[in-house]
Amino acid sequence: MREEILKKIIHRAAPLFGMEESAITEATTFEECKAKSVHYSQITTYLEDEFEVEIPFMNFRRQKTFGEAADFVNELLED
Repeated sequence: MREEILKKIIHRAAPLFGMEESAITEATTFEECKAKSVHYSQITTYLEDEFEVEIPFMNFRRQKTFGEAADFVNELLED
């Protein structure tokens, strides 16, 4: 499930950051992408729709890498 979550995060984030999906890995940081609040909001809204789970915005925003974000969402889905 984690891999599917990571793919969805990358799929949504790539156009937001003007990057190719292949350029983003689980080690890519949101800081490298110059993520702003609106980016996090768009990603979390997309994930909430995809997985039918509520994602606490501020907690999601604390994740440094795309991999950490995927782990965080995966934990929410397991609860």
